[in-house]
Amino acid sequence: MSDSLKLPKKIMLLGSGELGKEFVIAAQRLGNYIIAVDRYENAPAMQVADCSEVISMLSADDLERVVTKHQPDFIIPEIEAIRTEKLLEFEQRGITVIPTAMATNYTMNRDRIRELAHQQLGIRTANYAYATSLDEFIQVSQTIGFPNVVKPVMSSSGKGQSVVNSCEEVEQAWNYAIAGSRGDTQKIIVEEFINFELEITLLTIKQWNAPTIFCPAIGHRQERGDYQESWQPTAISEQQVKEAEAIAQKVTDALGGAGIFGVEFFVTKDEVIFSELSPRPHDTGMVTLISQNLNEFELHLRAILGLPIPKIEQLGASASAVILAQDNSDSIFFAGVAEALSEPDVDLRLFGKPDSRPFRRMGVALAKGNNVQEAREKANRAVSQIKILSE
Repeated sequence: MSDSLKLPKKIMLLGSGELGKEFVIAAQRLGNYIIAVDRYENAPAMQVADCSEVISMLSADDLERVVTKHQPDFIIPEIEAIRTEKLLEFEQRGITVIPTAMATNYTMNRDRIRELAHQQLGIRTANYAYATSLDEFIQVSQTIGFPNVVKPVMSSSGKGQSVVNSCEEVEQAWNYAIAGSRGDTQKIIVEEFINFELEITLLTIKQWNAPTIFCPAIGHRQERGDYQESWQPTAISEQQVKEAEAIAQKVTDALGGAGIFGVEFFVTKDEVIFSELSPRPHDTGMVTLISQNLNEFELHLRAILGLPIPKIEQLGASASAVILAQDNSDSIFFAGVAEALSEPDVDLRLFGKPDSRPFRRMGVALAKGNNVQEAREKANRAVSQIKILSE
């Protein structure tokens, strides 16, 4: 047996949110040892990991200290705000960075991944330009036209993203984008507004020594740039699936490494247009916790460890809907859980975040139905039963 396939492995997770929590659960089921790292105590993945560390992941010194202390076999980034140059050093020392240090460096910033896709690989994207000041943003908006979409080049979960409909909205959008930016950059991307019929996520599993494989496409709905619902399967044609798979494979082949990639697309009547890519489990892929025989976290783990994935089976019409906080509180509890779980084929994940703020994602409802519409309605009914209250 190859040493690379011997378990357990020591895995360090950089970023310990709800996606990391589900990954830790999957990894521990196969006996692995997990160090969960984040910028605050008691983050969701820390609650189930073997041990945890609280650091600034933008600090090279902090990263050096925890990696030297724990000597992990794998480093798995889960968020954007990481000093990615340091990951290149760790990789050179023989630690496996997932998917690779180079890929992480590319994908932590929207400008780099967009340029890779559009300029180097010739993939169709929305028209775009960058701005590093309000004056530049005004000029760029006039070139791109209205409406347009503005995003920080480094952010997550839709933070700082908005649709700008006129010149009068530009300054407010700039301030919102900079406030929502992660890391130490003051740079935004301004995109052409695509009049799409559907947004999809194609979970793309890149393996070390086996072909790239795909989950059935996931449809999703966003508000404020953040996912609100996702469902599987989604109503796109076989030809559109093939187009999306070809684009996803082209981009992930260029990035290399192994693991799951969440590749987002706009689907119009005539085109499948590349939007964004995350080199890790995707928030819209939470639906796979109920919709597939192997969820996205188990698939990520198997790909990382070089374990076989003999079959991905979609288990029927399924949906997820997010549970959002409305208020700021550092002492919360949930009411309505029993009511939400009273309907057949409904499940919940409450993430265990230690505090709340408006629109913070605190949990997700999962549901199965006879069709996608029924599954979505059941998931949303479950969400409507949940109340987040302050003690």
